[in-house]
Amino acid sequence: MAVSMSDVARHAGVSQRTVSNVVNNYVHVSPATRARVQASLDALGYRPNTAARRLRTGRTGTVTLAVPTFRERYFADLAEAVVAAARRRSTTVLVETTGGRRETELELLRGGGEILTDGLIMSAVSLGRIEHSSAHPVVLIGDREPGSTIDHVGIKNREAAQAAVTHLLDTGRRRILLLGANHGPRRSYQLRRQGYQAALKHHGIAPDPDLLVDCDWTTEEAAAAIAKHFEHLKPDGIFAMNDSAGLGALHALRRAGIDVPGDVSVIGFDDIVESGLATPTLSTVAPLLDEIAAGALDLLEEQLAGDHVPQHRMAGYELRLRESSTR
Repeated sequence: MAVSMSDVARHAGVSQRTVSNVVNNYVHVSPATRARVQASLDALGYRPNTAARRLRTGRTGTVTLAVPTFRERYFADLAEAVVAAARRRSTTVLVETTGGRRETELELLRGGGEILTDGLIMSAVSLGRIEHSSAHPVVLIGDREPGSTIDHVGIKNREAAQAAVTHLLDTGRRRILLLGANHGPRRSYQLRRQGYQAALKHHGIAPDPDLLVDCDWTTEEAAAAIAKHFEHLKPDGIFAMNDSAGLGALHALRRAGIDVPGDVSVIGFDDIVESGLATPTLSTVAPLLDEIAAGALDLLEEQLAGDHVPQHRMAGYELRLRESSTR
């Protein structure tokens, strides 16, 4: 026999309305009450009747996630985090790729594309400072131009980059090459470059413009850039703007017979799966994707509930130190 909300309410010692609020992830429930109700839901094996809920609320029970591409592993990892977080809320995720094209991002932002969902989570790379003009809830993830009035969950790019470069400096590195200095999403590379510069300044090191090496954030282009520039620049540390570039640096250094981390330390950004499988394993900054996913879904839910003021939230990060920068 199916477990009902009234069964859960009796088990938890709360009202059926409170159980409904927890099941539908409404925000106005105290953490203690939410935990007690969730424990009863789990203990009794409650499963929501999603079809009935959709008829009652007028919602589709789906959200759209739009990312630029899956050729960069980071976006695949991000999508997995959003799908997993949505599944816990009995929500289905439809995934779109935009190719990073401004017209496609604008079409989705305005509710186009003939996709019927309750809201949109988008990692936009081509939109500048824009106003909310969508017919449905929208949350942007990643880096935004200052002044955007759209809900947003971001990454602490400047702070995280500073922490990565500080790690290299604390291990005695002084000539740190910034790999991919002026590529990638504009706001991302600006903030990460600022973090790089802040770390150097804090250690009293004047930035060397020659160490700002530009290349696309791909393994192939980064490997080519290191092969071209390493010998005459002679860095003892490399901060790669993302892990794909970091893996390219490791490949080029290995081919040149340069010891990592003996002669040069390398750290990347994103913590993609391949970083932990490389030889040597790649140190990296790990954005907390679960926080990004949960924050974006929370903001969509708040918009659907009404009376919502746009918010900017920042997810955390961790340094994952591995063989490429530690001895």
